[in-house]
Amino acid sequence: MKTFEYFKPNTIEEVSLKLLEYGDSKILNGGTDLIVALNEGRSCPSIVVDIKGIEKLKEISYCEDNGLTVGACTTLNDMMNNRYVIGNYKILAEAAHTVGSCQVRNRATMVGNITNASPLADTATPLLILDAFVKIFGPGGEREISIHDFFISVRKTCLKAGEVVVGIRIPAYKEILGLYQKHARRDAVDLATVCASIAKIDGDIRIALGSVAPTPIRCRRTEEYLRDKDLTEIVIEEAANLALDEASPIDDVRASRVHRQDIIKVLVKRGLKELVI
Repeated sequence: MKTFEYFKPNTIEEVSLKLLEYGDSKILNGGTDLIVALNEGRSCPSIVVDIKGIEKLKEISYCEDNGLTVGACTTLNDMMNNRYVIGNYKILAEAAHTVGSCQVRNRATMVGNITNASPLADTATPLLILDAFVKIFGPGGEREISIHDFFISVRKTCLKAGEVVVGIRIPAYKEILGLYQKHARRDAVDLATVCASIAKIDGDIRIALGSVAPTPIRCRRTEEYLRDKDLTEIVIEEAANLALDEASPIDDVRASRVHRQDIIKVLVKRGLKELVI
């Protein structure tokens, strides 16, 4: 492990200043990915900025006007057991529960999960179908962007110099019916081969897939095809084919491209059948 400076600020303004001062820097939040990368020499920053001491980043709040706001340092276990999340965003709680082990979820955070910008991030697909917003603080103050504009490519986001994610905001909805699905080599404590969030949100069917493209994706063309249609066997089969066309899976150590293509269709069909009343 390469030596680095360590800084634990008390305010988010200090975080931004340090990130600007040291271009080669890393944020320490849950640390479940960063510590491993440091130990293996895959990450060699000049400074590690620890944001865990900023208490306001651990808050969860909900109101009907602004929806749910989850602070950057809120652990996955705290989030998935929160009454607002369970009562209003069950699909998000389901996705969070599939991340690692209970011990990992006691440290890991949703913000960390998405800022890694992995194509298979478990919490990314529910955030995509929920049209979430990413709250960012930087030299120009705080800004909020759509989750759809956050992911740029594999492990690359739209964050600029001196910027840090301080939370996630999810709009309020009247009704969310659906489920999160994760296909992996093992039943637990494994990375997704393919993951999917499929739900009917205030009457509209939404579909997002992970581990099938350079970033998690929303299947817009499939959603448009399903608009105002009854979910018959023929419609569901065609929707699964359309979703497959929107994806671009690859061969890697977890699965072949062909296997992923098969799983995409299985998950889409299974998710849509769950919506049939």
